[in-house]
Amino acid sequence: MIVDDAFLKKLRAAFDLNIYEVKIWTALLSRGVASAGELSDISNVPRSRSYDVLESLEKKGFIIMKLGKPIKYIAIKPEEILKRIKKNLKDTTEKEIKNLEEIKTNHVFKEIELLYKQGIEHVDPSRLSGAIRGRENVYSHIESMLSNAKDSVIIFTSADGFIRKTNAFRLQFKRLKDKGVNIKIIAPFDDRCKQAIKDMKSLAELKKVDKIAARFVIVDGKELMFMISNDKEVHESYDAGIWVNTGFFAGALQTLVMSTLGKLQPVKV
Repeated sequence: MIVDDAFLKKLRAAFDLNIYEVKIWTALLSRGVASAGELSDISNVPRSRSYDVLESLEKKGFIIMKLGKPIKYIAIKPEEILKRIKKNLKDTTEKEIKNLEEIKTNHVFKEIELLYKQGIEHVDPSRLSGAIRGRENVYSHIESMLSNAKDSVIIFTSADGFIRKTNAFRLQFKRLKDKGVNIKIIAPFDDRCKQAIKDMKSLAELKKVDKIAARFVIVDGKELMFMISNDKEVHESYDAGIWVNTGFFAGALQTLVMSTLGKLQPVKV
């Protein structure tokens, strides 16, 4: 059986299987019922490994062993496999969330929180900075910054960045708005932003800028995250941001932004 390598790669990623598992599985799918030897020959997986692989697939719920001799294996309907995987993921996630919630009430967690508070008091504010790599990690840190906002949030971003942030943080923006946090978003809005503008018009003050390209987030005039590259010129995996927690720089930048807001055009829906 010849299966395209790209197809096998997609299956491996989608179902979290190794290369031998995906080869044996697709071989069995193509036959419906087969023995370990037959599957080894079809998939080009060494016979010495085929039994271990079949046992692994059986434990994961992808196949079942047929009663009788010689021993053969039966492929399970892919739709049923998806249902099982979704259920297992849900159960595992709920269990992990429960464990994390329990950790918060544990005395060990309270002790490490106390250690952090005591340690952070001795740190020079100029040292509270760091480089964050990868857009997913940058956005995770921005989410943490937003969750601590008490007074104001200023976001200066690209058109694509505005759409991404609306999709990623819309619920958080709503919670901030309900708390009375003032949100301002500045970007070179274009036709692609129409839906995001509609979603955000009641949550934030939107101002259009055309000649300045920048990407940063300021929270409460104290905490700043600024990206070092144009998002059109860098892959999201290589996107990077610099985070600083100092009112000296963040506050100065916020003052500069606020002084120019009146000159910018409000965004019309």
